[in-house]
Amino acid sequence: MPAQEFPRDAFADVLASNTNYAANFDDQHLTGRAAQGLAIITCMDSRISPLAIVGMQPGDVKILRNAGARVTDDVLRTLVLATFLLGVDRVLVMPHTDCRMASATEAEIHDTILRDNGVDTRSVEFRTVKDQLEALQTDVTRIRTYPLLADGITVGGAIFDVHTGELKTYDL
Repeated sequence: MPAQEFPRDAFADVLASNTNYAANFDDQHLTGRAAQGLAIITCMDSRISPLAIVGMQPGDVKILRNAGARVTDDVLRTLVLATFLLGVDRVLVMPHTDCRMASATEAEIHDTILRDNGVDTRSVEFRTVKDQLEALQTDVTRIRTYPLLADGITVGGAIFDVHTGELKTYDL
């Protein structure tokens, strides 16, 4: 299959913003390591600004995002690399309030996509969340018990409130 031309019109705003960004870019000579030893697993929700929430800067934190902030096999794969190669020794699992993945069941999400778009997505597991605290416990435990992570990592769980900006921690 021949390469397709980059869709410049669809990304015109992105490319224009990048031109401005690059013109003022200050290479801080950061490495790929997490300077603060922290990885944050959070949702892809655009209301979440992980660095601002925890008061850190680019280069300080590894940020892993997916729908619902779930600890998937890919998150575990990434944490293996982060803990052995990129300086991560702390992991914060940080879902948030008002999350779409916590507002409906797996079947309801599939039904909505089928009804509204005519696409049967049942071959994909979205990992919806009935009880956010229970899911947080499961995900924190999954990391703590995963045998391929570097020894000595510290794992915590907290839920970010998108309406107040507060990070509520939990004993898990």
